[in-house]
Amino acid sequence: MASHRRPKQPSRTRVTVLTTAAAAAVALSANAANAAPTEKLGKDEVKSKVDKLYEQAEQATEKYNGAKEKQQKLQKEISTIQDNVARGQQELNKLRDGLGSLATAQYRSGGIDPSVQLFLSSNPDDYLDKASTLDQLSAQQVEALKKIQDKQRELAQERAEATEKLKDLASTRTELGNKKKEVQGKLAEAQKLLNTLTAKEKAALAAQQARANRSSTERVDLGNDTSASGRAAAAFSAAQSKIGTPYVYGASGPSSFDCSGLTSWAYAQAGVSIPRTSEAQANIGTRLSESQLQVGDLVFFYSDLHHVGLYAGNGQVLHAPHTGAVVRYEAIGDMPFQFGVRV
Repeated sequence: MASHRRPKQPSRTRVTVLTTAAAAAVALSANAANAAPTEKLGKDEVKSKVDKLYEQAEQATEKYNGAKEKQQKLQKEISTIQDNVARGQQELNKLRDGLGSLATAQYRSGGIDPSVQLFLSSNPDDYLDKASTLDQLSAQQVEALKKIQDKQRELAQERAEATEKLKDLASTRTELGNKKKEVQGKLAEAQKLLNTLTAKEKAALAAQQARANRSSTERVDLGNDTSASGRAAAAFSAAQSKIGTPYVYGASGPSSFDCSGLTSWAYAQAGVSIPRTSEAQANIGTRLSESQLQVGDLVFFYSDLHHVGLYAGNGQVLHAPHTGAVVRYEAIGDMPFQFGVRV
């Protein structure tokens, strides 16, 4: 009689090991199939990507500048309010001291009148709201109480305003930190791309940048265009004195600049205060088409207006271009021109 034996079941441990190994093999083969071969970018491709990152960094830089300007403004406003509150508290203390003296005099003469007792209250509003109380006071006493009442309300309002501005300041500081990280991230990404180039390719790009910087001062024909005004001429002359100065994000001179830092600094040398950011600068003065531009006019580029320079004449712009470059001339057609502004 034939023997029928049940086939031996594999152990649970063996099944687990086999299953895990099979899953790993499938995952590895899937990853290998999906992974695109890494190709080294050529010098021109790297430059194109780096230029785009520099543009994005400049967009973030202008937002950073705006947050920084707002922070400085809020700090000044808060300081002013706090000074007002301190002075107001001193005035309030003097008013209360005066009422305290009145109460002391009455006590020495035979006791404090109930109507005077409310002078010493930290919250005289409750008493002033009662007509019966007011009837017991002289006109002079009512006036003194109302001065305290008005001063208390004024101080409460100013303290509330300071509290709101402090909240706004905290939010602005957070935004400032975020924008700084964004700029630094874009610049780090650009540097990482540049680091993939060979020494020869890096040297070629550096030479190309150096030629662009040199050509902007050695072979630029500015023509005979006139300045829009005396202050525009003075601002342009100031900017010219900074040709060759390096671009640094968030910088407004005198040893380094970003785009709006250069234009705001230049006009400050002409005795004219203009906003710090390119977006804000675009909203001052008179708007101009390209054909209306004169030397010293502000010129804006890109749809979000994140870049600004000074018109130099003969289709040239004097500006702080981007990281790695210096203050220099450039053809207005090299960037997407939007409009000009005459300050």
